[in-house]
Amino acid sequence: MKEDFGGKFTTTTSSPRDQLFLPWYLGYRATPRESSVGKKSGRTQEIQRLIGRALRASIELDKLGERQIWMDCDVIEADGGTRTASITGAFIAMSQAIETLIATKKLAGNPIRSYVAAVSVGVVKGVPMLDLNYSEDSSADVDFNVVMTDKDEFVEIQGTAERFPFGNTVLNELLGLGRQGIGELIELQRKVLSK
Repeated sequence: MKEDFGGKFTTTTSSPRDQLFLPWYLGYRATPRESSVGKKSGRTQEIQRLIGRALRASIELDKLGERQIWMDCDVIEADGGTRTASITGAFIAMSQAIETLIATKKLAGNPIRSYVAAVSVGVVKGVPMLDLNYSEDSSADVDFNVVMTDKDEFVEIQGTAERFPFGNTVLNELLGLGRQGIGELIELQRKVLSK
């Protein structure tokens, strides 16, 4: 089965993990650094897996039936937070694809169990910050990616001390900042999907 709605549906393999296919691509000259065109680095594979884990946490895959949803996450201009922006945007694309299946009576019910969004947070020169750009991310003392649902559940937390270890106070402050940012993003997702 193959349908076009801006994304693609195809028949799936037997594994539910293969029902969402999310290629992530950093376009040539998307950053000031050179990127290898067409090369799938370990970083690219890790980002694709992160996006897939985030979206799988928001959907009951068995309710999709024998369908596979493909969503390209192409980065045209990168300035930090590309993987988190990809998660937030891919959730909207997935929701729209599912709405199309429901509207055309190819899917009986909505398999989405929760909204999901992601943000980057960090500590730059001692200041906790939300949605770090490239220069902030490059100079951050602590750097996190936080993925959450609209039910205030964590899907994934990736955190690193770039220079010095950090304590519980910093951890809790960054998670709180991430929760706030994700809450705002989920409200924006709701607005987009209600149109």
